[in-house]
Amino acid sequence: MPLMTIIIVLIVAGVALWLINTYIPMDGKIKNILNGVVVIAVVIWLLQAFGVINSLKSIHV
Repeated sequence: MPLMTIIIVLIVAGVALWLINTYIPMDGKIKNILNGVVVIAVVIWLLQAFGVINSLKSIHV
């Protein structure tokens, strides 16, 4: 996956999260849960993009 695509996705996700946090009135607990879900989703996507998750599947204990 090209580095430019990764950077664009990170910027879009960050801006979308900032817009939601700034302009949509929500309880603080809901915002924290939403932020956590988005961060976890982005981290999992990055691990897949760099092939870390795929390499972990080949490890047998």
